[in-house]
Parts: sequence; C-alpha cells; structure tokens
Amino acid sequence: MISKELLEQVLASQQIPCPNGLYEKLDRYAELLVEWNEKINLTAITDPAGIVVKHFADSLLLTKALEIPQNASIIDVGTGAGFPSVPSVLLRPDMKLTLLDSLNKRIIFLQELTKELGIPAQCVHARAEEAGQKAEFREKYDLATARAVANLRDLAEYCIPFVKVGGYFAALKGYEIEEELKEAEYAISQMGGEVAAVQKYVLGEEASRAIVLIKKVRQTPPKYPRPSAKMKKSPLVRR
Repeated sequence: MISKELLEQVLASQQIPCPNGLYEKLDRYAELLVEWNEKINLTAITDPAGIVVKHFADSLLLTKALEIPQNASIIDVGTGAGFPSVPSVLLRPDMKLTLLDSLNKRIIFLQELTKELGIPAQCVHARAEEAGQKAEFREKYDLATARAVANLRDLAEYCIPFVKVGGYFAALKGYEIEEELKEAEYAISQMGGEVAAVQKYVLGEEASRAIVLIKKVRQTPPKYPRPSAKMKKSPLVRR
C-alpha cells in the first residue's frame, strides 16, 4: 500500500534508520488503519503518501528528538490510532508500551493492531485525568508522549503525572509553538516539569513539527491532574 522508496527517502532526510522489516510492518499498519477507518473515525489522512509523511515519519521523529534509554517504559496519552508511539516501538522494540485512550472503539483497534504487528502493548481504556490519579500508572513511566490537539498547558497536566522523576514528557505540537509554550510554562512547573528543549523539523512542504521535551524534575503534587471540568474552569496560568 505505501511506497517503500518514499518511506526510505523521508526517513533518510531526517537521519532516521529504516532497518529490515520496518517497511513491511508499517505497510501492514497502513492497511489496517485505512480498513478500520471506514468503521470508526481514526484519521482524516488516508492517502498512502500522507500516511508515510504525516503519520509514520512524523511519529518516528520522537526517536530522534530524545535519546530514549534501552527498555524504557512509554505511555502514549490520548493515542488515537497509535501515533506517535506505535511506529516508534516498531523501530525500537525494546521499549515497553502502554496505549491510553478514552474511546473504547479505538482501544479495540489498537489491540488488534498491536497483536497483528507483534507488539506486546498494554491498551488502557481511560481518561487521562482519571488514569493519572491511579497508583498503577502514576509516575511509572520513563516517557509520556502525546500528539494531541489539546493545548500544551492542558497536555502538561494530563501527561506529566504519568512520568517518573528524571523521565520526560514529549509533546508533538505545531511548528509555531512559542506562544503556546509561554502560556504553558506555569502549568509545566506546577506539574514538576521544566522545559529541556524544543526540537523543530520540516518533513516537506506541508509537514512540519515541533517536539517539546519536558523533563520531570520533582514529583507532581497529589491534587493533579484535576478533573477536566475543573481544568477548564480554572486553567493553570500565572496570576
């Protein structure tokens, strides 16, 4: 379904390796994505070239932006169709993966997908703000990631509670991130995080990405994350 030549070309442009077997697994991923997308809403991008550049290569930037330790535990928050973590784990199968999403239909897709691709993943049906308060998930991960439409201020509250002290939250955001980052600084600090770096990438004329790397430097206070209604009512901004 997808072009091997295009995949290799785009990954090479970012100095991302394309080892034997990666293309075949991503090709199967693309087939399942398009097939399931007819039943449930997973993505608006279904053309083969778009899937390669805007889903697969974009997701794999995660492995370039951060030096992820061997056997790291990773949680993908609000993962949707498995981006960015599933392509990253296909490239780095040593990582231990948890996929978290609030919609059960997507969890069913992810269970089928990871089984088909041979990824031993834990698929969790829960809202981020509820899972983040549970002992089995809270401060248990080396890396949390999200490629989500929520603003960075809210994403910080949703995601940083999952991260161990010393670990990272990697947020995949739009290229022009400066204003949003400034607005999120107080929330990031309240969660026990600090901005370590912002990495920017251009994958093509219509595809660019900023990855905000936030290091967890101290424990998140027990009251966070708050219920989403409270987050909306009282956003974490410096007063």
